[in-house]
Amino acid sequence: MKNKKAVLGLVILFILSVGKTSAQPDSPVSVNLSGDLVSSYVWRGFKQAGASVQPALSVSAKGFTLGAWGSTDIAGNDKKEVDFYLSYAASGFALTVTDYWWDGEGAHRYFSGPNDGYTGHSLETSLAYTFPQSFPLSIAWNTFVLGKGNKKANGDNAFSTYVEVAYPFSVQGVDFKVATGFTPWESPIYPTDKFKFTSIQVGASKVVQINDRFSVPVFANIIANPAQEDIHFVFGITIR
Repeated sequence: MKNKKAVLGLVILFILSVGKTSAQPDSPVSVNLSGDLVSSYVWRGFKQAGASVQPALSVSAKGFTLGAWGSTDIAGNDKKEVDFYLSYAASGFALTVTDYWWDGEGAHRYFSGPNDGYTGHSLETSLAYTFPQSFPLSIAWNTFVLGKGNKKANGDNAFSTYVEVAYPFSVQGVDFKVATGFTPWESPIYPTDKFKFTSIQVGASKVVQINDRFSVPVFANIIANPAQEDIHFVFGITIR
């Protein structure tokens, strides 16, 4: 237990040391680096790991963004994920293609392909639209088009899909977001066997002022999963 506390302390210090990198105001390219520390990793209503470190890096120019995102659990349970994505945003729309890899620590087969009898990668396409600022409702449709875990019992591609609707608002200096997500049909990646709600979320975030020169964004999310009759309460800190 003492070792885990020591590791957690070092991780917190590491994340707090991460800064934000950005281009000059008139530069056509922006680069962003951030890090999250979360009490648990919950994805679309399903718990993936316990307390985790989640770095993110992206480069944006002319509406395009190329980014990487990862997650590694602190407890050393070999939960590791590394994702790469490419997106284009314009006029409220955003189109994204994401390569997920979540085989975990020790798999040692990141570059293995179908010819090796294995591929741990899953490819997802996403289309999202956010309404104008006067009513900033967002709708996102996410469908996996490739992946070993995306197969029905008969071997056909299931095109596992997750649809999410979200709405942000602020109350007394705290930013809130309510969101709900569902699978419209059988989607083995999640897993569901038909239309099911997998996530009903209420999230809150704010910037905590530590002193005159230093502040830390914090967030908390309550996430219920009706499909599994489960609920999660996640706390995290972010350095951007």
